Amino acid sequence: MNPSIRFDWSGGYASRRSPLFARNIVSTSHPLAAQAGLRVMQAGGNAVDAAIATAASMTLLEPCSNGLGSDAFCILWDGQRLHGLNASGPAPAAWDPSFFQGQVMPRRGWGSVTVPGAVGGWMALSERFGKLPFAELMQPAIDIGERGYAVPPIVQGKWALAAALPELRSQPGFAQAFLPRGRAPEVGELFRFQAAARSLKLIAQTRGEAFYRGEIAQALARFARETGGALTEADLAAYQPEWVTPLAQDFAGHTLHEIPPNGQGIAAQMALGLLAHWDVTAHAVDSAEAQHLMIEAMKLAFADVYRYVAEPAAMALSPAQLLDPGYLAERARLIDPQRAQAFGAGNPVKGGTIYLTAADESGMMVSFIQSNYMGFGSGLVLPGYGISLQNRGHCFTLEPGHPNQVAPGKRPFHTIIPAFLTRDGAPVMSFGVMGGNMQPQGHMQTLVRMLCYGQNPQAACDAPRWRFNEGLSINVEPHMPAATIEGLRARGHVIGDIHDSYQDFGAGQFIWRLDDPAVDGYVAASDPRRDGAAVGW
Repeated sequence: MNPSIRFDWSGGYASRRSPLFARNIVSTSHPLAAQAGLRVMQAGGNAVDAAIATAASMTLLEPCSNGLGSDAFCILWDGQRLHGLNASGPAPAAWDPSFFQGQVMPRRGWGSVTVPGAVGGWMALSERFGKLPFAELMQPAIDIGERGYAVPPIVQGKWALAAALPELRSQPGFAQAFLPRGRAPEVGELFRFQAAARSLKLIAQTRGEAFYRGEIAQALARFARETGGALTEADLAAYQPEWVTPLAQDFAGHTLHEIPPNGQGIAAQMALGLLAHWDVTAHAVDSAEAQHLMIEAMKLAFADVYRYVAEPAAMALSPAQLLDPGYLAERARLIDPQRAQAFGAGNPVKGGTIYLTAADESGMMVSFIQSNYMGFGSGLVLPGYGISLQNRGHCFTLEPGHPNQVAPGKRPFHTIIPAFLTRDGAPVMSFGVMGGNMQPQGHMQTLVRMLCYGQNPQAACDAPRWRFNEGLSINVEPHMPAATIEGLRARGHVIGDIHDSYQDFGAGQFIWRLDDPAVDGYVAASDPRRDGAAVGW
């Protein structure tokens, strides 16, 4: 590689991408994965087939964000109606609160690993909605694992940061899988992941059964026994993803659909429901006035989500209560347009992630997300199989009586959320913004730009973002207008160091269905904060 050319995020210029128009589209954060989905479509597959092939490929192409041991969620429009899929996994049967006595919930290692659900999600989607044989959907990923690929700049940056963490390097299997030369790959360096390709072949040959009730399940359980884990063959064999009805929230003449808890999608819906009580369009899109109202609405939503949202059976309040129009109107009155506040939870009346989206010419649209949670997840990698395991268990709490308190067979609070937009019952857009608690914040900010200010999906994707942290603390991107930053400071927002970090502000993918009778197809956007692209034909 020419040492005088920088292949990193420090180029210093804003990157302008044009929206992509096509009848069949795949959009995700790695172009080779998007091409894998397109390859499946061109072979006769539909948008679900493309999404599965893309998701499988992403486990190899962006291992610093997801893997075969990830969890996943999906919202899809089948041409007639919406369906939701919760493919997050529960805690092992051994995990009662006493299992962690005297600890905090571990960030890494076996104490953070719940049953991986992503492969089960692929299986369920393929069985119900796919056209092509399941094995064909795995082939592009198998080819990538065996042939290898050149590591792109943003993935390399995340990989290098993770490789420097002792808490990851010390985990069984991590260095063998992801530091083959004792370090993270360099930009443009070839990385082969043949162990993961082997697992994908087993998954392909058994239609996924090997992962939960076959060779891989046996190997995972044995690995857990030998290295101090509680995950068992019985935990894996019992796993089934859950079909769910997406939650709906109206805003600006459209309806936002999110997966119901245990995920945080309801936070975006609550924030928009709160913002609807303020005339945000009375202010310019990038003004301090508009951004302040959005930040305060988001803070109010998070205050309730962090207090009340968990596995539905453990919630004292229903999602309908949190989205109750009267309650949201009451909470919206707490917003002061001139002053930032730190909000507590209200009292309603009782009653490292990857994202992809695909759409095809039949009208099927898929919004899909899968994740390890924190970069490489638990750090554990099954030797010989290349399966990195997520650390979603870290999202549990040990606080007695909290709805998200750890318990056997319980699913933890989840950050990953696919989204879908409709208007009068018809599909409009499949989309998502990955990045921890930035996800509902990204949903809100991009939707407001599109629905309230008429920005196209790529412009809304490219626009500067803020990120709420806690209390009065926020971060903003450096291309936020200086007057807006000063206006937010004047209202009491505490703004952290302003830096151009691709990791802090999420990354989105969007497919908008064109409703002009003279136009046939979709327009797509892909976030410049990642290496990816929207591709179509």
